[in-house]
Amino acid sequence: MDQQNEDDERQLDWLEAELQDTLDEDFEIEFSEPMLSQEIRRIYNNKKPDRLDRKVYFRNLLRLQAEMIKLQDWVVHTNAKVLVIMEGRDSAGKGGVIKRITQRLNPRVARVVALPAPSRREQSQWYFQRYVPHLPAGGEIVFFDRSWYNRAGVERVMGFATETQVEQFLQDVPEFERMLVRSGIIVLKYWFSITDEEQQMRFLMRIHDPMKQWKLSPMDLQSRVRWEDYTRAKEEMFERTNIPEAPWYIIEGNDKKRERLNCIEHILSKIPYDVVPSEKVSLPERVYNEDYERQVLPDELYVPKIY
Repeated sequence: MDQQNEDDERQLDWLEAELQDTLDEDFEIEFSEPMLSQEIRRIYNNKKPDRLDRKVYFRNLLRLQAEMIKLQDWVVHTNAKVLVIMEGRDSAGKGGVIKRITQRLNPRVARVVALPAPSRREQSQWYFQRYVPHLPAGGEIVFFDRSWYNRAGVERVMGFATETQVEQFLQDVPEFERMLVRSGIIVLKYWFSITDEEQQMRFLMRIHDPMKQWKLSPMDLQSRVRWEDYTRAKEEMFERTNIPEAPWYIIEGNDKKRERLNCIEHILSKIPYDVVPSEKVSLPERVYNEDYERQVLPDELYVPKIY
C-alpha cells in the first residue's frame, strides 16, 4: 500500500510539472512580444494606461481555449466545415490572434492558410481558384491569414490589380461567398482595426526589435505612406461585401490582449456547437516481456546535453 501511495504521489508531481510546462508555454508566447529598450517600453506603456490585467487575461485565455477544444470536437463529430477569414492592416494583430486560437487545437483539424504572392500561372487563373483547394472539408476549421480580400486591399492600393479587376472582384465575391455558405461552410469574416498612431508605434517597435524586424517588408512601410488609400479601399470593401450570409465583424485591436479574447469569444458565440459526449479514457497496463533486453545505443546518436 505504501508503494501505491508513493506511485500516486510521483504521478501527481509529474502532472503538476506538466501543468507548469503548459503555463510556461503561455508565458513564452507572451514574452515573444517586442524586445524593447526600457525607454521605448516606457513610452509604449504610457500610451496604454488601461491595459488588461495579466491575471485576468490568462484566466480567460485558458477558459476560452478550453471552449475552442469543445468546438473542435463538435466540428469533427458533426463533420462541420468552418472558415474564418482574418483581415486587417499590417501589424493589427491577426497573427497573434490566430496563434492563441490554434495553440491547443489539433493541427489535423484546425489549420492556417497564409498564401504567398501568386505565381505567374496563378495570376492567369480565375481569381478565386488558388484559394479553393484550401477551403475546409468536413470536420475541419480553416483560418485564412489574409484571403481573397487582398484584391480589395493591397492589390488595389499598390496597383497590382487594375480598377476593372477590382470592380469585377467586388461584384463576384458576394456570390462566391453565398455559394460557400450554401455548400454548408460556416463563414466568419473579421477585420482587425487599429488606429494610425498605434500602427506607427508598432512599426517603430519592430524596427527596434531584432527579433521582429523580419516582419517589416517594403510593402508594410508603404502601407504607412498610403494609410488613407487603404482606409478608402476598406470602406468600399465593407460597403460592397458585407452580406447577410457572411457579414463582416470589426475587432478593435489597439489592446492585443482584449483583441484576442474578444475574437475567440465571438467565434464561439457564432457557431452553434454542443459538448460532444466522449468515452472515459483509461490508461492500459504496459505489457512487459521478461525476455526483452533494451539495447544500449551509441553515444553519438544523442544530442549533447548542453543545458
